[in-house]
Amino acid sequence: MPVQKNAEGHEVNQHIGISRGGKTTKLHTLVDGLGNPLAFLLTGGQVHDSVPANDLLQEFDLTGSHILGDKAYGSEAIRRWVTAKQATYTIPPKENSRNPWIVDWYLYKESHLVECFFNKIKHFRRVATRYDNLAKSFLSFVYVAAIFKLTH
Repeated sequence: MPVQKNAEGHEVNQHIGISRGGKTTKLHTLVDGLGNPLAFLLTGGQVHDSVPANDLLQEFDLTGSHILGDKAYGSEAIRRWVTAKQATYTIPPKENSRNPWIVDWYLYKESHLVECFFNKIKHFRRVATRYDNLAKSFLSFVYVAAIFKLTH
C-alpha cells in the first residue's frame, strides 16, 4: 500500500529531509546571553538555516536586544526585520556580498554560545542521532535534555 504524502507519519511531516549526508533533521535554537535555550524548531535537513530564523525570532519581543548569528543569517530580509523590531545585530557578511557591512568581531565571538549548547545536549545519544521516528517525540526529548543540562 503506497504511503500518502500528507499523512501524519510521512517523512515530510516528521521534519526529515534529504541532504548530502542522507536523511537528516536540523534542530534550530535561540539562546540567551548565557547560552540558555529560549526556543526550538525542527526542519528537514535540506532547509537552509536562514529560513526558520524569523519564525524563531517572532516568538520574542526583540526591542533593545542584540542578535548574534553566523553568515547564514546575513540575508538582507533578516537584517531588515531585526532592525524594524528596534534591535541590533552582529552578523558577518558572506564573502561574495555586494554591499558588506561593518561587523564588531569582538562581540561576534559570543556567538559560540549556541554551539556550546548543542554540544551539551549531544551528550544524549538520543538527541545526537535522532532515534525517534516522530518529530514530536524527538523534540520532546530535546526539551528534556535541555532541562536536564540547565539543572545540572
